[in-house]
This record gives sequence, C-alpha cells and structure tokens, in this order.
Amino acid sequence: MTKIRYFALITGILFLLLGIAGFIPGLVTLPAGAPTVAVDAPRLALDSGYGYVLGLFPTNSLHNAVHIVVGLLGIAAYTSASGALVFTRGYAIAYALIALMGLFPFSNTTFGVMPIYGNNVWLNGITAAIAAYLGFSKPIETSTSSTPDNV
Repeated sequence: MTKIRYFALITGILFLLLGIAGFIPGLVTLPAGAPTVAVDAPRLALDSGYGYVLGLFPTNSLHNAVHIVVGLLGIAAYTSASGALVFTRGYAIAYALIALMGLFPFSNTTFGVMPIYGNNVWLNGITAAIAAYLGFSKPIETSTSSTPDNV
C-alpha cells in the first residue's frame, strides 16, 4: 500500500507543478513564428494561455487548472491508504481514457476545450499504466507456514 500512497503523492506533486508552470508566461512557449497559438496545433474554443509548458506539453488555462486540481487531489490522497487507492484507480481509468482520446483527431482537443495531443498522450498513457498496475494488480501473497507446498 505504501507504493500506492507514494504514487499519489508523486503524481500529485508532478501535476501540481505542471499546472502552476502553465500559468507562468516564461515557462509556456510557442513554436518559432507563431504569433498567438502554435502553428501545428489544433484550434481551441478556449485559447487563453494556449502554448507548450516547458516547450513540451500542449496546454491552456483550463488544462492548467485541471492539472492543479488533480495535483491537489493526489497530494490529499497520500494521507490515507484507502484514499490513495481510490485516487490511483480513478486516475488509471480517467487518464487511460484521456490518452486514448488524444490519439484521435476528432477528440484530441477534448472537443475543442483542452489540448491532449502530442507529448500529453504519452505522459497520460504512461502514468495511467503505472496507476493501473499499482491500483489493480493483486500483491503477491507470502506464506509464513513452514509446510511444503506439495503436502
């Protein structure tokens, strides 16, 4: 259960930092020559803060706010084993679906609201896979008896 709690904490801190970074203009960049939005980026209905956090992850203001909320939930979930398990399982399901949405052009902007294409897809997919492994795999049970298995 300790691994699940640390996953919730580390994921929470990572997403909180990414969300905050998305609101710092010096950490959000656009490709060279793009006046207001990325040239190769799909259009969004909400283009406030649209750019790339650390030059890697497509984002906008709503996406940053979602990252902050997920980060705070992860940090809060760390405080209890059951909370961390619920967070980890919920995260695995939600972010696996989000990663899949990012693979398809008709949904890779969350239907025009938030960008989930590019590096967001692999970040969401990898963290969802780790969460699924930790949250849904049954731990190996160890036997403390001294009797052989073939008896």
